[in-house]
Amino acid sequence: MWRRRSGRNGTRSGSRLFAIYSVVILVPVGALGLVLICGVRNDAAKQGQDQGKAQAAVIAEMAIAPALDDADLSHGITAGQRDSLAKATDLALYHGSVLRMRLRNFDGQVIFSDDGSTSGGVPVTDPAFESASVGTSAATLVKDAAAPGGQIIQVLQPVFARASGEAIGVLELYLPYDKIAARLHEQQAVTYRRLGVGLGLLYLAISLISWSTTRSLRRYAARQAHEALHDGLTGLPNREAFRQRAAAAVGDRRDGALVVVDLNRFKEVNDTLGHHAGDELLRVITGRLRTALRAEDTVARLGGDEFALILPGLDAAGVHTLLDRTRAELTREMVLDGVPLTIEASFGVALFPAHGDDVEQLLRHADAAMYQGKRGTADIVIYAGERMAHPTQWLVVQAELRHALERDELVLHYQPKVRLSDGTVTGVEALVRWQHPERGLLPPAAFLPAAEQSGLIEPLTAWVLRRALADQRDWTAAGRDWPVSVNVSARNLESPSFASFVIGLLDRPDRLIIEITETAVADDVAAAQHALRELAAAGIGLSVDDFGAGYTSLGRLRGVPLTEIKIDRSFVDTVPASSENQAIVRAVIALAHGLGCRVTAEGVETAEVAAWVAAAGCDEAQGYFYSRPVPWTQVPTMEAVR
Repeated sequence: MWRRRSGRNGTRSGSRLFAIYSVVILVPVGALGLVLICGVRNDAAKQGQDQGKAQAAVIAEMAIAPALDDADLSHGITAGQRDSLAKATDLALYHGSVLRMRLRNFDGQVIFSDDGSTSGGVPVTDPAFESASVGTSAATLVKDAAAPGGQIIQVLQPVFARASGEAIGVLELYLPYDKIAARLHEQQAVTYRRLGVGLGLLYLAISLISWSTTRSLRRYAARQAHEALHDGLTGLPNREAFRQRAAAAVGDRRDGALVVVDLNRFKEVNDTLGHHAGDELLRVITGRLRTALRAEDTVARLGGDEFALILPGLDAAGVHTLLDRTRAELTREMVLDGVPLTIEASFGVALFPAHGDDVEQLLRHADAAMYQGKRGTADIVIYAGERMAHPTQWLVVQAELRHALERDELVLHYQPKVRLSDGTVTGVEALVRWQHPERGLLPPAAFLPAAEQSGLIEPLTAWVLRRALADQRDWTAAGRDWPVSVNVSARNLESPSFASFVIGLLDRPDRLIIEITETAVADDVAAAQHALRELAAAGIGLSVDDFGAGYTSLGRLRGVPLTEIKIDRSFVDTVPASSENQAIVRAVIALAHGLGCRVTAEGVETAEVAAWVAAAGCDEAQGYFYSRPVPWTQVPTMEAVR
């Protein structure tokens, strides 16, 4: 509807613009027509005057001059000359080719006239008379009520002596104009018709050019408007169009949701198959999103591999159901450049008006939910309050964490691992804390996710390793021969130089255990296994932390030279009362022992849990039942643990 309305408005505005152009063009064309008509009329009048002068010249030369026989008009003429003039002009006067005639000398005296009058005529001071006196004829159209057509031609023609060729007088003639006017009128009518046709064709041509130009401008403006609000690759609404539509949807006061969709591992497609494959993937995803969503829903591309959805008229359950269907459509296998692919996506949901009535606020909440999903195992996450840290907050944390590394604000606490058979402390796990100058002592959850999303995880891990090994030297000197476990992330294992860096720090590799999560093993199998094998070959122990909380296959674990598996606390803390957890824990213990690994139970907080895991065959335990994470000087000895 939005698109159709824009099209209708564009058509109406284009028609108005063309109408305005047509009217504006008509004004100069009409003015040009008036100028040309006036010119034609002036030309016709001049043509009539020229014909009058030509006729007067003939009369003066052929009739008047021979009759005068070079007389001196200043002294008058003889009776014989007068008779000759009368005979020479009677015929012209009779036939009406001459209406009136006067022959005058340069003083203005009438020497001869057709009616015998000796006065009247054009004053000698008239410019026309003066012009004729010096040898130049002059013709003028004058009004005469008695003449046909109401106009006659007045001509003042110089009379030249045949012998000397000098002007001897002025012939004042009045000639009929009606026949000339009729002939000129016919010529004007033809000229007007031609002029009208020409101007009409000119107006039509200019109008067609105007119509073509306005249409081109309208199409260009429509194309520019479309490109300003749509993504060039997929044709979807862009970020600005999404904001406009989202604002309209939120303003309708109906329930609904804004959803941010981010494709998982899109960069790998670009890096391995090329950007052309990445572009094609985005077009395929666009088609699948349109197929999965309803007609009233909006899908937009915010940039890169990030899309956004507007789902009006749905509650949380309805949104989840629709997104389940959308996710199933997206994850269908596709083939790009002959390579079969399955693409997954993370969906972050913000409900309106429950989570806000401002588009920017809703987008921030949807972003936070989407990133929460990327860090966890759920693909569809609905915003659940401020406990979901937004990526913009991570930027602040990252900036402060850089300063923390420079200012040595980080500290290490250690939690002992206890052998269940005799209660001996067999080692400690290093757990980083941040002594924030304003917020106090911060746990890892407050800053590690932000570090893992940036390059800070590498210098942070390096700091932890150096500090833990330095503390280990101190407690070794104090008589406590404990191995130390240090957690590393997937980004550390992907670094080609990580293994050699760790090995270079060690005096005794057998006293360091590297703890990894299942997710770290699963991210980049080849890189992780290469780094882990290199570490294991140097004598460093390898442990899988939080086992059971991730999604690593047994096949992938089989390729990693492990020395320890730590059972996640979610299975351990309720094991005495949960038969399911009991079965899972026993299975993990059997699996680990089958792989030649020792087993550590995490999250042991009661004597009952400690006794159960010991009876189940667990080798070691770790948890608040034995000690909270503390500075190494406060880690309890074997006797205190017992």
